[in-house]
Amino acid sequence: MEQAGEAIDGDKSKISRQENGRQGISRLEINALLKLYGVEDERLKVALTTLAREGRRKGWWAQYGDILPERFQEHLSIESDAARMLVFQPLLVPGLLQTREYAQESIRGVEKSASEEQVESYLSVRMARQEILRKDNPPQVVCLLDEAALRRSVGGPGVMAAQLRKLIELNAPPQLSIQVIPFSQGWHAGLDGAFTIFSYPDPMDLDVVSLVYLDGLLYLEEDDPVERYKLAFDQLRASALPSRQSMALISQVASDLIS
Repeated sequence: MEQAGEAIDGDKSKISRQENGRQGISRLEINALLKLYGVEDERLKVALTTLAREGRRKGWWAQYGDILPERFQEHLSIESDAARMLVFQPLLVPGLLQTREYAQESIRGVEKSASEEQVESYLSVRMARQEILRKDNPPQVVCLLDEAALRRSVGGPGVMAAQLRKLIELNAPPQLSIQVIPFSQGWHAGLDGAFTIFSYPDPMDLDVVSLVYLDGLLYLEEDDPVERYKLAFDQLRASALPSRQSMALISQVASDLIS
């Protein structure tokens, strides 16, 4: 798997996701792997290339392929198939839970050189992602927020207050649980940054940890690092306020913003 990953300028976790059907594969990657594997049958080559092309059309995000980097399309594929998401965010409300106005301000903050048309396209993608929460069999989501994410006023008091009220509306344990780690907790296991753990219904599928950094996304599927992040999430959840108290804190912060 490591050799195959190198052949397509990736790593073995990328090969794993492609073999499990959680990530598409390009024509160039198909050709590189067929060469590595010694496949000579021309009919098989054409068939696999066609399957890869058809497979890439299945994701709703394909219509945004001209603006979304491949790495983020990979993230959407991983996200769309998940049965469970464990999300920790220390500074911002996660994209899946954002209001349109909050998302718009967040995108403008990151994509400073983007035109209004580009911002609207990115915004459409973010809003479309949220449909996963409304499908017939939605994933279970447990979201842990540092109190800093509530206090950081994105878009001004009105936008932020509306975003906080949205969190209260969305909170519906155990299907979608939102809890807050208060400032009074002091040090906690998530001070190194945000992460998400994706789990899948097929026991043969590996859990995936997604880490965001300045230039992109990093995915971990090895047992040891995944287990460390699961332990960190458990520790974070133990540090968080229970659901009812979390909602009370969120409501209080929203009231303070508009008082």
